[in-house]
Amino acid sequence: QVRLVESGGGSVQVGGSLELSCAASGAIWRHCAMGWYRQAPGEERELVSYIDYNGATHYVDSVKGRFTISQDVTQKTIYMQMNRLKTEDTAVYYCAADFNGRICDFANSKYWGQGKMVTVSS
Repeated sequence: QVRLVESGGGSVQVGGSLELSCAASGAIWRHCAMGWYRQAPGEERELVSYIDYNGATHYVDSVKGRFTISQDVTQKTIYMQMNRLKTEDTAVYYCAADFNGRICDFANSKYWGQGKMVTVSS
């Protein structure tokens, strides 16, 4: 089994910063990518960012220039530094991992964390 453990998040005022991290453990024989989704109240889940095994990154347009994803591949841990936070960033953030699939496809990640709340207040 694969386990994802998230940490970080919390509450901050507009313009502030927070960091999320996610550590994976368990039976991982193919590491394609890890990243983050978020879901705001009443909204659909949204892909925020991911980083593949080789370090290539992807960001949704709304966070480009404000969020930075990084990783320690040997520790199977990712980090997301979130700067200049806005009220619309308020959501539960979920770590996801594209591990052990026949093909690499982050959009169909099989492994998920429990979620971390990020609240940005004005």
